[in-house]
Amino acid sequence: MAIKDTSGFHQNTVSSLKIIDIPQVKDYRGNLSVVEGEVIPFEIQRVYYLYDVPSDSHRGGHAHKVLQQFLIPLSGSFDVVVQDGLGGTKTFPLNKPSKGLLIVPGIWRELNNFSSGAVCLVLASEKFDEADYIREFQNFTQFKKSSASHEIF
Repeated sequence: MAIKDTSGFHQNTVSSLKIIDIPQVKDYRGNLSVVEGEVIPFEIQRVYYLYDVPSDSHRGGHAHKVLQQFLIPLSGSFDVVVQDGLGGTKTFPLNKPSKGLLIVPGIWRELNNFSSGAVCLVLASEKFDEADYIREFQNFTQFKKSSASHEIF
């Protein structure tokens, strides 16, 4: 994949992230939640999930230049710690499968504090492309603060 326009990358802050309610159909036989249509602001290009993560481990530890993600705690709980590279930091505890966290480009994320049996479903706006990742925090802050919105690390 060629890197797309990253102009929104620099403006996104932790306040750009939001918890989104996933529509539910409640029934005596159990609940059903559906992610379709207007629930998330992108077309899903990739789906993956994290599971069997030891409670003292963390996942993530990177940012994306273009990719958006929607994280859903299908089972159990975990925390998503985000930083915008401009001083903003926030922790989102995720523990309800009817609520997901929308992460926009230009946000550093780490997932930690996984409960036993936790499963994190990730819906992504792009197929995997290593060039979209920023894996070093120092590079992330430099990229974030740079005025060249199309520079690639």
